[in-house]
Amino acid sequence: MAARERILAEIRKRQSRGGPISVSERQAIETYLRRHPRGPLREPAADPVAAFRERAEAAASTTDRVASLAEAPAAIARYLNANQLPRSGCVWPLLASLDWRGAGLSLEPRAAHADDAIGVTGVFSAIAETGTLMLCSGPDTPASVSLLPETHVAIVPVQRIVPVMEDAWDLARAELGQLPRAVNFISGPSRTADIEQTIVLGAHGPYRVHLLLVG
Repeated sequence: MAARERILAEIRKRQSRGGPISVSERQAIETYLRRHPRGPLREPAADPVAAFRERAEAAASTTDRVASLAEAPAAIARYLNANQLPRSGCVWPLLASLDWRGAGLSLEPRAAHADDAIGVTGVFSAIAETGTLMLCSGPDTPASVSLLPETHVAIVPVQRIVPVMEDAWDLARAELGQLPRAVNFISGPSRTADIEQTIVLGAHGPYRVHLLLVG
């Protein structure tokens, strides 16, 4: 946090504010954030879950759905088998209690290594309007699990699907209090079109993203 505080202090200095943020300034900021009106929004989808799934698949993710979290390991194993993908890699420590071994998977609860083929995460939230995942980093939810492996599998509880990004940020403020070190938004596999406007997947992250909706 020392480097972060130094950077913020330098910004305040350049703004002729100087010194640490005062209680009154912090209260004014919090009041503004609570009262700041949203910009124009489209009418939300009647069925956010269906809309999320449609938009996610349009962004080149694949999707599946199960009724309960306990079914997730077997469903992920079926996906990996059907696509002839490796069955080993890493998983968020938050999800370590699921029966991965019983499903024939070898997933270690840790941050990702460079040679991990599979990374399994949960989500903080998911956004129906764009088919986007919102992931918040932390000791039990390391960001690298969704970024380094060639295949990212995300478990998405349907009750965490919100209509628009503004709702996701509202949820973060309400539940987290202080935002984490990193908040990542993921909309399908990594891609680039730098060369002749040809889409290439897996440019700087996972080649494939598979979403398992739960509930």
